[in-house]
Amino acid sequence: MSGGLSTFIPLAYLASAVLFILGIKRLSHPETAAGGNRLAAIGMLLAVIATLLDREILGFTWIIVGLAAGGLIGAFMARTVKMTSMPEMVAVFNGFGGAASGLVAVGEYLRVSGSETLAIDSGVSIMAGTLIGAVTFSGSMIAFGKLQGFVTGNAISNPLVKFSAGLFLAVALVVAVYLVGFESSLFIYGGLIVAALILGVLFVIPIGGADMPVVVALLNSYSGLAAASAGFVLENNALIISGALVGASGLILTGIMCRAMNRSLTNVLFSAFGTGAATAGRAADGDRVATPIDAEDSAMVLGYASQVIFVPGYGLAVAQAQHRVRELADMLTERGVSVRYCVHPVAGRMPGHMNVLLAEANVPYEQLCEPEDVNPDMENIDVAVVVGANDVVNPLARDDPSSPIGGMPIIETDRAKTCIVIKRSLSVGYAGIDNPLFYLRNNRMFFGDASEALARIAEEVKQL
Repeated sequence: MSGGLSTFIPLAYLASAVLFILGIKRLSHPETAAGGNRLAAIGMLLAVIATLLDREILGFTWIIVGLAAGGLIGAFMARTVKMTSMPEMVAVFNGFGGAASGLVAVGEYLRVSGSETLAIDSGVSIMAGTLIGAVTFSGSMIAFGKLQGFVTGNAISNPLVKFSAGLFLAVALVVAVYLVGFESSLFIYGGLIVAALILGVLFVIPIGGADMPVVVALLNSYSGLAAASAGFVLENNALIISGALVGASGLILTGIMCRAMNRSLTNVLFSAFGTGAATAGRAADGDRVATPIDAEDSAMVLGYASQVIFVPGYGLAVAQAQHRVRELADMLTERGVSVRYCVHPVAGRMPGHMNVLLAEANVPYEQLCEPEDVNPDMENIDVAVVVGANDVVNPLARDDPSSPIGGMPIIETDRAKTCIVIKRSLSVGYAGIDNPLFYLRNNRMFFGDASEALARIAEEVKQL
Protein backbone atom coordinates (compact mmCIF):
# COMPACT_ATOMS: atom_id res chain seq x y z
CA MET A 1 0.00 0.00 0.00
CA SER A 2 1.36 3.42 -0.96
CA GLY A 3 2.17 6.03 1.66
CA GLY A 4 -0.73 8.24 0.50
CA LEU A 5 -3.29 5.49 0.92
CA SER A 6 -1.92 4.46 4.31
CA THR A 7 -2.63 8.00 5.47
CA PHE A 8 -5.96 8.38 3.68
CA ILE A 9 -7.62 5.20 4.93
CA PRO A 10 -7.44 5.90 8.70
CA LEU A 11 -8.56 9.48 8.07
CA ALA A 12 -11.46 8.21 5.93
CA TYR A 13 -12.56 5.84 8.68
CA LEU A 14 -12.33 8.65 11.23
CA ALA A 15 -14.35 10.98 9.00
CA SER A 16 -17.00 8.31 8.43
CA ALA A 17 -17.29 7.72 12.18
CA VAL A 18 -17.75 11.46 12.77
CA LEU A 19 -20.41 11.58 10.04
CA PHE A 20 -22.23 8.63 11.64
CA ILE A 21 -22.29 10.39 15.01
CA LEU A 22 -23.43 13.71 13.53
CA GLY A 23 -26.06 11.91 11.46
CA ILE A 24 -27.56 10.15 14.47
CA LYS A 25 -27.47 13.40 16.44
CA ARG A 26 -29.40 15.22 13.73
CA LEU A 27 -31.97 12.43 13.57
CA SER A 28 -33.21 13.56 16.99
CA HIS A 29 -35.08 16.55 15.49
CA PRO A 30 -37.59 16.43 12.60
CA GLU A 31 -36.21 19.59 11.02
CA THR A 32 -32.68 18.16 10.77
CA ALA A 33 -33.49 14.45 10.35
CA ALA A 34 -33.29 14.43 6.55
CA GLY A 35 -29.89 16.12 6.63
CA GLY A 36 -28.71 13.70 9.31
CA ASN A 37 -29.72 10.76 7.15
CA ARG A 38 -27.70 12.17 4.25
CA LEU A 39 -24.65 12.71 6.46
CA ALA A 40 -24.78 9.11 7.65
CA ALA A 41 -25.17 7.88 4.07
CA ILE A 42 -22.11 9.87 2.98
CA GLY A 43 -20.21 8.41 5.94
CA MET A 44 -21.13 4.88 4.89
CA LEU A 45 -20.09 5.53 1.28
CA LEU A 46 -16.75 6.88 2.50
CA ALA A 47 -16.26 3.81 4.71
CA VAL A 48 -17.01 1.47 1.78
CA ILE A 49 -14.49 3.24 -0.46
CA ALA A 50 -11.85 3.17 2.27
CA THR A 51 -12.44 -0.55 2.86
CA LEU A 52 -12.09 -1.40 -0.82
CA LEU A 53 -8.82 0.50 -0.98
CA ASP A 54 -7.60 -0.97 2.30
CA ARG A 55 -8.21 -4.54 1.07
CA GLU A 56 -6.64 -3.67 -2.29
CA ILE A 57 -9.62 -5.01 -4.20
CA LEU A 58 -9.07 -4.39 -7.89
CA GLY A 59 -12.12 -6.03 -9.50
CA PHE A 60 -15.17 -3.82 -8.91
CA THR A 61 -17.57 -5.39 -11.40
CA TRP A 62 -19.66 -7.41 -8.98
CA ILE A 63 -19.41 -4.72 -6.32
CA ILE A 64 -20.85 -2.17 -8.74
CA VAL A 65 -23.57 -4.63 -9.74
CA GLY A 66 -24.43 -5.18 -6.07
CA LEU A 67 -24.49 -1.45 -5.33
CA ALA A 68 -26.73 -0.79 -8.32
CA ALA A 69 -29.12 -3.62 -7.48
CA GLY A 70 -29.31 -2.66 -3.82
CA GLY A 71 -29.76 1.00 -4.67
CA LEU A 72 -32.60 0.29 -7.07
CA ILE A 73 -34.36 -2.00 -4.59
CA GLY A 74 -33.95 0.54 -1.80
CA ALA A 75 -35.22 3.41 -3.95
CA PHE A 76 -38.20 1.34 -5.10
CA MET A 77 -39.14 0.40 -1.54
CA ALA A 78 -38.70 3.96 -0.26
CA ARG A 79 -40.99 5.29 -2.99
CA THR A 80 -43.68 2.60 -2.96
CA VAL A 81 -44.02 1.34 0.61
CA LYS A 82 -46.97 3.00 2.34
CA MET A 83 -46.49 4.72 5.67
CA THR A 84 -48.79 2.14 7.26
CA SER A 85 -46.27 -0.51 6.20
CA MET A 86 -43.21 1.38 7.42
CA PRO A 87 -42.96 -0.70 10.66
CA GLU A 88 -42.86 -3.87 8.58
CA MET A 89 -40.12 -2.42 6.37
CA VAL A 90 -38.07 -1.40 9.41
CA ALA A 91 -38.41 -4.95 10.77
CA VAL A 92 -37.25 -6.39 7.43
CA PHE A 93 -34.28 -4.00 7.31
CA ASN A 94 -33.29 -5.03 10.83
CA GLY A 95 -33.46 -8.64 9.73
CA PHE A 96 -31.38 -8.04 6.61
CA GLY A 97 -28.77 -6.19 8.68
CA GLY A 98 -28.54 -9.13 11.07
CA ALA A 99 -28.37 -11.60 8.18
CA ALA A 100 -25.58 -9.65 6.47
CA SER A 101 -23.52 -9.56 9.66
CA GLY A 102 -24.18 -13.23 10.29
CA LEU A 103 -23.05 -14.15 6.77
CA VAL A 104 -19.82 -12.24 7.33
CA ALA A 105 -19.22 -14.38 10.41
CA VAL A 106 -20.09 -17.56 8.48
CA GLY A 107 -17.71 -16.62 5.67
CA GLU A 108 -14.89 -15.97 8.12
CA TYR A 109 -15.55 -19.28 9.90
CA LEU A 110 -15.39 -21.15 6.61
CA ARG A 111 -12.10 -19.42 5.86
CA VAL A 112 -10.42 -20.38 9.14
CA SER A 113 -12.21 -23.65 9.90
CA GLY A 114 -9.34 -25.71 8.52
CA SER A 115 -7.49 -25.33 11.81
CA GLU A 116 -8.33 -27.69 14.65
CA THR A 117 -9.24 -24.84 17.01
CA LEU A 118 -10.06 -21.17 16.55
CA ALA A 119 -8.05 -18.35 18.03
CA ILE A 120 -9.87 -16.99 21.08
CA ASP A 121 -10.25 -13.41 19.82
CA SER A 122 -11.44 -14.25 16.30
CA GLY A 123 -13.46 -17.25 17.51
CA VAL A 124 -15.45 -15.20 20.03
CA SER A 125 -16.15 -12.54 17.39
CA ILE A 126 -17.29 -15.15 14.86
CA MET A 127 -19.58 -16.90 17.33
CA ALA A 128 -21.06 -13.60 18.56
CA GLY A 129 -21.68 -12.44 15.00
CA THR A 130 -23.27 -15.75 14.05
CA LEU A 131 -25.50 -15.97 17.13
CA ILE A 132 -26.66 -12.33 17.20
CA GLY A 133 -27.03 -12.13 13.42
CA ALA A 134 -29.16 -15.28 13.19
CA VAL A 135 -31.35 -14.29 16.15
CA THR A 136 -31.85 -10.82 14.68
CA PHE A 137 -32.77 -12.21 11.27
CA SER A 138 -35.33 -14.81 12.36
CA GLY A 139 -36.72 -12.59 15.13
CA SER A 140 -37.18 -9.71 12.71
CA MET A 141 -38.95 -11.95 10.22
CA ILE A 142 -41.42 -13.02 12.94
CA ALA A 143 -41.89 -9.35 13.91
CA PHE A 144 -42.56 -8.60 10.24
CA GLY A 145 -45.11 -11.41 10.14
CA LYS A 146 -46.88 -10.14 13.25
CA LEU A 147 -47.04 -6.60 11.87
CA GLN A 148 -48.16 -7.83 8.44
CA GLY A 149 -50.78 -10.14 9.93
CA PHE A 150 -49.78 -13.57 8.64
CA VAL A 151 -48.32 -14.45 12.06
CA THR A 152 -50.69 -14.07 14.99
CA GLY A 153 -50.29 -10.76 16.79
CA ASN A 154 -51.57 -12.24 20.04
CA ALA A 155 -49.19 -12.77 22.92
CA ILE A 156 -48.47 -16.41 23.73
CA SER A 157 -48.04 -17.24 27.41
CA ASN A 158 -47.18 -20.92 26.93
CA PRO A 159 -44.53 -22.01 29.47
CA LEU A 160 -43.23 -24.51 26.91
CA VAL A 161 -42.22 -21.65 24.60
CA LYS A 162 -40.25 -19.94 27.37
CA PHE A 163 -38.60 -23.21 28.39
CA SER A 164 -37.70 -23.98 24.78
CA ALA A 165 -36.20 -20.51 24.32
CA GLY A 166 -34.04 -20.96 27.40
CA LEU A 167 -33.00 -24.42 26.24
CA PHE A 168 -31.97 -23.26 22.76
CA LEU A 169 -30.07 -20.30 24.25
CA ALA A 170 -28.15 -22.64 26.53
CA VAL A 171 -27.44 -25.04 23.66
CA ALA A 172 -26.23 -22.21 21.41
CA LEU A 173 -23.88 -20.87 24.09
CA VAL A 174 -22.48 -24.31 24.90
CA VAL A 175 -21.91 -25.08 21.22
CA ALA A 176 -20.21 -21.70 20.69
CA VAL A 177 -17.85 -22.31 23.60
CA TYR A 178 -17.09 -25.81 22.31
CA LEU A 179 -16.27 -24.54 18.81
CA VAL A 180 -13.92 -21.88 20.16
CA GLY A 181 -12.27 -23.82 22.94
CA PHE A 182 -12.13 -27.40 21.74
CA GLU A 183 -12.78 -28.40 18.15
CA SER A 184 -13.70 -26.76 14.85
CA SER A 185 -16.54 -28.60 13.10
CA LEU A 186 -18.67 -27.46 10.20
CA PHE A 187 -21.47 -29.82 11.19
CA ILE A 188 -21.62 -28.52 14.77
CA TYR A 189 -21.33 -24.94 13.51
CA GLY A 190 -24.34 -25.56 11.28
CA GLY A 191 -26.19 -26.75 14.38
CA LEU A 192 -25.32 -23.45 16.09
CA ILE A 193 -26.84 -21.50 13.19
CA VAL A 194 -30.04 -23.56 13.31
CA ALA A 195 -30.31 -23.18 17.10
CA ALA A 196 -29.82 -19.40 16.82
CA LEU A 197 -32.49 -19.11 14.11
CA ILE A 198 -34.97 -21.07 16.23
CA LEU A 199 -34.06 -18.95 19.25
CA GLY A 200 -34.96 -15.79 17.33
CA VAL A 201 -38.37 -17.22 16.51
CA LEU A 202 -38.99 -18.28 20.11
CA PHE A 203 -37.83 -14.87 21.33
CA VAL A 204 -40.42 -12.86 19.36
CA ILE A 205 -43.35 -15.25 18.91
CA PRO A 206 -44.62 -14.91 22.53
CA ILE A 207 -44.73 -11.10 22.38
CA GLY A 208 -48.04 -9.42 21.53
CA GLY A 209 -48.72 -6.75 18.95
CA ALA A 210 -49.02 -4.04 21.61
CA ASP A 211 -45.31 -4.44 22.37
CA MET A 212 -44.09 -4.41 18.77
CA PRO A 213 -42.64 -0.86 19.05
CA VAL A 214 -40.34 -2.09 21.82
CA VAL A 215 -39.44 -5.26 19.90
CA VAL A 216 -38.60 -3.27 16.76
CA ALA A 217 -36.33 -0.97 18.79
CA LEU A 218 -34.64 -3.92 20.49
CA LEU A 219 -34.09 -5.78 17.22
CA ASN A 220 -32.62 -2.61 15.78
CA SER A 221 -30.14 -2.67 18.64
CA TYR A 222 -29.39 -6.34 17.93
CA SER A 223 -28.66 -5.53 14.29
CA GLY A 224 -26.13 -2.94 15.47
CA LEU A 225 -24.48 -5.42 17.81
CA ALA A 226 -24.31 -7.93 14.97
CA ALA A 227 -22.65 -5.32 12.76
CA ALA A 228 -20.14 -4.51 15.51
CA SER A 229 -19.34 -8.22 15.84
CA ALA A 230 -18.79 -8.37 12.08
CA GLY A 231 -16.43 -5.41 12.48
CA PHE A 232 -14.37 -7.36 14.99
CA VAL A 233 -14.34 -10.36 12.65
CA LEU A 234 -13.06 -8.23 9.78
CA GLU A 235 -10.91 -5.99 11.98
CA ASN A 236 -12.73 -2.99 10.52
CA ASN A 237 -12.93 0.00 12.85
CA ALA A 238 -15.64 1.81 10.88
CA LEU A 239 -17.96 -1.19 11.12
CA ILE A 240 -17.27 -1.55 14.84
CA ILE A 241 -18.04 2.12 15.47
CA SER A 242 -21.20 2.22 13.33
CA GLY A 243 -22.48 -1.04 14.84
CA ALA A 244 -21.82 0.19 18.37
CA LEU A 245 -23.66 3.45 17.63
CA VAL A 246 -26.71 1.61 16.29
CA GLY A 247 -26.62 -0.88 19.16
CA ALA A 248 -26.38 1.82 21.82
CA SER A 249 -29.02 4.06 20.26
CA GLY A 250 -31.36 1.06 19.89
CA LEU A 251 -30.96 0.18 23.56
CA ILE A 252 -31.60 3.80 24.58
CA LEU A 253 -34.73 3.89 22.43
CA THR A 254 -35.87 0.58 23.91
CA GLY A 255 -35.51 2.08 27.39
CA ILE A 256 -37.50 5.15 26.37
CA MET A 257 -40.31 2.97 25.01
CA CYS A 258 -40.39 0.86 28.17
CA ARG A 259 -40.57 3.95 30.37
CA ALA A 260 -43.41 5.27 28.21
CA MET A 261 -45.36 2.12 29.11
CA ASN A 262 -44.13 2.08 32.72
CA ARG A 263 -42.88 -1.47 32.23
CA SER A 264 -39.52 -3.14 32.43
CA LEU A 265 -37.88 -4.80 29.44
CA THR A 266 -38.21 -8.22 31.06
CA ASN A 267 -41.92 -7.58 31.56
CA VAL A 268 -42.28 -6.70 27.88
CA LEU A 269 -40.40 -9.80 26.75
CA PHE A 270 -41.86 -12.36 29.12
CA SER A 271 -45.26 -11.19 30.42
CA ALA A 272 -47.29 -12.10 27.28
CA PHE A 273 -48.99 -8.70 27.42
CA GLY A 274 -52.36 -8.66 25.67
CA THR A 275 -53.57 -12.18 26.45
CA GLY A 276 -56.43 -11.01 28.65
CA ALA A 277 -59.99 -11.48 27.56
CA ALA A 278 -61.16 -8.74 25.25
CA THR A 279 -64.44 -6.95 25.63
CA ALA A 280 -65.85 -4.62 23.05
CA GLY A 281 -68.96 -2.60 22.35
CA ARG A 282 -71.09 -2.03 25.39
CA ALA A 283 -69.30 -2.19 28.72
CA ALA A 284 -69.43 -5.36 30.78
CA ASP A 285 -71.93 -3.99 33.29
CA GLY A 286 -74.30 -3.08 30.44
CA ASP A 287 -75.28 0.37 31.80
CA ARG A 288 -72.95 2.56 29.71
CA VAL A 289 -73.60 3.65 26.16
CA ALA A 290 -71.28 5.56 23.84
CA THR A 291 -72.74 8.86 22.56
CA PRO A 292 -72.25 9.44 18.81
CA ILE A 293 -71.61 12.77 17.10
CA ASP A 294 -71.82 13.86 13.46
CA ALA A 295 -69.66 16.12 11.32
CA GLU A 296 -71.84 19.22 11.76
CA ASP A 297 -71.82 19.07 15.54
CA SER A 298 -68.11 18.25 15.59
CA ALA A 299 -67.41 21.33 13.48
CA MET A 300 -69.45 23.51 15.82
CA VAL A 301 -67.55 22.26 18.87
CA LEU A 302 -64.15 22.66 17.21
CA GLY A 303 -64.81 25.89 15.34
CA TYR A 304 -65.72 27.84 18.47
CA ALA A 305 -63.11 26.34 20.78
CA SER A 306 -60.08 28.18 22.16
CA GLN A 307 -57.69 25.22 22.61
CA VAL A 308 -57.75 21.96 20.66
CA ILE A 309 -55.50 18.93 21.03
CA PHE A 310 -55.22 16.26 18.33
CA VAL A 311 -54.10 12.81 19.55
CA PRO A 312 -53.00 10.57 16.64
CA GLY A 313 -53.00 6.77 16.81
CA TYR A 314 -52.59 3.79 14.53
CA GLY A 315 -56.04 4.40 13.02
CA LEU A 316 -54.66 7.63 11.57
CA ALA A 317 -51.90 5.64 9.86
CA VAL A 318 -54.32 3.03 8.51
CA ALA A 319 -56.57 5.72 7.04
CA GLN A 320 -53.62 7.80 5.78
CA ALA A 321 -55.33 10.73 7.50
CA GLN A 322 -52.26 12.77 8.42
CA HIS A 323 -52.89 15.29 5.63
CA ARG A 324 -56.56 15.56 6.54
CA VAL A 325 -55.81 16.30 10.17
CA ARG A 326 -53.29 18.95 9.14
CA GLU A 327 -55.87 20.59 6.83
CA LEU A 328 -58.46 20.68 9.62
CA ALA A 329 -55.90 22.02 12.08
CA ASP A 330 -54.94 24.79 9.64
CA MET A 331 -58.60 25.80 9.28
CA LEU A 332 -58.97 25.99 13.05
CA THR A 333 -55.77 27.99 13.37
CA GLU A 334 -57.10 30.49 10.83
CA ARG A 335 -60.13 30.93 13.07
CA GLY A 336 -57.89 31.80 16.00
CA VAL A 337 -57.99 28.38 17.68
CA SER A 338 -54.80 27.25 19.45
CA VAL A 339 -53.95 23.81 18.02
CA ARG A 340 -51.44 21.26 19.25
CA TYR A 341 -50.70 17.60 18.53
CA CYS A 342 -50.02 15.36 21.52
CA VAL A 343 -48.00 12.28 20.53
CA HIS A 344 -47.62 9.32 22.87
CA PRO A 345 -44.21 7.59 22.56
CA VAL A 346 -45.75 4.17 21.90
CA ALA A 347 -48.57 5.27 19.60
CA GLY A 348 -48.48 3.32 16.35
CA ARG A 349 -46.50 0.20 15.61
CA MET A 350 -42.92 1.40 15.71
CA PRO A 351 -40.96 4.06 17.61
CA GLY A 352 -41.72 7.51 16.22
CA HIS A 353 -44.46 6.21 13.90
CA MET A 354 -46.82 9.13 14.55
CA ASN A 355 -44.02 11.69 14.35
CA VAL A 356 -43.06 10.39 10.91
CA LEU A 357 -46.65 10.59 9.68
CA LEU A 358 -47.12 14.14 10.98
CA ALA A 359 -43.79 15.20 9.51
CA GLU A 360 -44.92 13.82 6.15
CA ALA A 361 -47.91 16.18 6.38
CA ASN A 362 -45.55 19.09 7.26
CA VAL A 363 -47.08 19.60 10.68
CA PRO A 364 -45.09 22.42 12.38
CA TYR A 365 -42.73 20.91 14.93
CA GLU A 366 -43.57 23.60 17.49
CA GLN A 367 -47.16 22.31 17.56
CA LEU A 368 -46.05 18.85 18.74
CA CYS A 369 -46.08 18.04 22.43
CA GLU A 370 -45.77 15.04 24.73
CA PRO A 371 -48.23 13.78 27.36
CA GLU A 372 -46.36 15.36 30.27
CA ASP A 373 -46.60 18.73 28.50
CA VAL A 374 -50.37 18.73 28.10
CA ASN A 375 -51.77 16.55 30.92
CA PRO A 376 -51.32 19.14 33.72
CA ASP A 377 -53.42 21.63 31.72
CA MET A 378 -55.93 19.15 30.29
CA GLU A 379 -58.92 20.62 32.19
CA ASN A 380 -58.44 23.84 30.21
CA ILE A 381 -58.44 22.09 26.83
CA ASP A 382 -61.77 22.74 25.11
CA VAL A 383 -61.63 19.78 22.73
CA ALA A 384 -59.36 16.76 22.55
CA VAL A 385 -59.70 14.94 19.21
CA VAL A 386 -58.50 11.33 19.37
CA VAL A 387 -57.80 10.03 15.86
CA GLY A 388 -57.58 6.25 15.87
CA ALA A 389 -55.87 5.89 19.25
CA ASN A 390 -57.09 3.57 21.99
CA ASP A 391 -54.80 2.20 24.71
CA VAL A 392 -52.75 5.41 25.00
CA VAL A 393 -55.89 7.32 26.07
CA ASN A 394 -57.46 4.57 28.20
CA PRO A 395 -58.20 5.86 31.75
CA LEU A 396 -57.86 2.33 33.14
CA ALA A 397 -54.09 2.75 32.94
CA ARG A 398 -54.38 5.54 35.50
CA ASP A 399 -57.34 4.35 37.58
CA ASP A 400 -57.02 0.55 37.74
CA PRO A 401 -53.63 -0.83 38.82
CA SER A 402 -54.88 -4.37 38.15
CA SER A 403 -55.52 -3.56 34.48
CA PRO A 404 -53.07 -5.03 31.92
CA ILE A 405 -51.99 -1.45 31.17
CA GLY A 406 -52.13 -0.31 34.80
CA GLY A 407 -49.51 2.36 35.51
CA MET A 408 -48.81 3.18 31.87
CA PRO A 409 -48.64 6.96 31.35
CA ILE A 410 -51.50 8.04 29.09
CA ILE A 411 -52.78 11.19 27.42
CA GLU A 412 -55.60 12.10 29.79
CA THR A 413 -58.15 13.20 27.21
CA ASP A 414 -60.96 12.12 29.53
CA ARG A 415 -60.22 15.25 31.59
CA ALA A 416 -60.72 17.65 28.66
CA LYS A 417 -63.93 19.69 28.53
CA THR A 418 -64.98 17.71 25.46
CA CYS A 419 -63.37 14.69 23.83
CA ILE A 420 -64.15 13.46 20.32
CA VAL A 421 -62.90 9.98 19.42
CA ILE A 422 -62.75 9.23 15.69
CA LYS A 423 -62.79 5.46 15.34
CA ARG A 424 -64.37 2.83 13.14
CA SER A 425 -66.01 1.03 16.07
CA LEU A 426 -65.87 0.44 19.81
CA SER A 427 -63.38 -2.38 19.29
CA VAL A 428 -60.56 -2.87 21.76
CA GLY A 429 -56.93 -1.92 21.20
CA TYR A 430 -53.82 -4.08 21.32
CA ALA A 431 -54.18 -4.53 25.08
CA GLY A 432 -57.47 -6.36 24.52
CA ILE A 433 -59.49 -4.34 27.06
CA ASP A 434 -62.47 -2.05 26.82
CA ASN A 435 -61.90 1.72 27.03
CA PRO A 436 -64.13 3.56 29.57
CA LEU A 437 -63.34 6.84 27.78
CA PHE A 438 -65.81 5.89 25.07
CA TYR A 439 -68.73 5.98 27.52
CA LEU A 440 -67.97 9.16 29.48
CA ARG A 441 -70.47 12.05 29.45
CA ASN A 442 -67.93 14.47 28.02
CA ASN A 443 -66.93 12.11 25.20
CA ARG A 444 -68.46 11.76 21.75
CA MET A 445 -67.77 8.97 19.23
CA PHE A 446 -67.43 9.79 15.53
CA PHE A 447 -67.66 6.40 13.87
CA GLY A 448 -65.97 5.90 10.51
CA ASP A 449 -62.77 6.06 8.53
CA ALA A 450 -60.51 8.74 10.02
CA SER A 451 -59.65 10.37 6.69
CA GLU A 452 -63.28 10.59 5.59
CA ALA A 453 -64.41 11.78 9.01
CA LEU A 454 -61.84 14.57 9.16
CA ALA A 455 -62.68 15.65 5.61
CA ARG A 456 -66.38 15.88 6.47
CA ILE A 457 -65.65 17.89 9.61
CA ALA A 458 -63.39 20.22 7.64
CA GLU A 459 -66.16 20.84 5.08
CA GLU A 460 -68.53 21.77 7.91
CA VAL A 461 -65.93 24.08 9.47
CA LYS A 462 -65.76 25.96 6.16
CA GLN A 463 -69.47 26.71 6.49
CA LEU A 464 -69.20 28.30 9.93
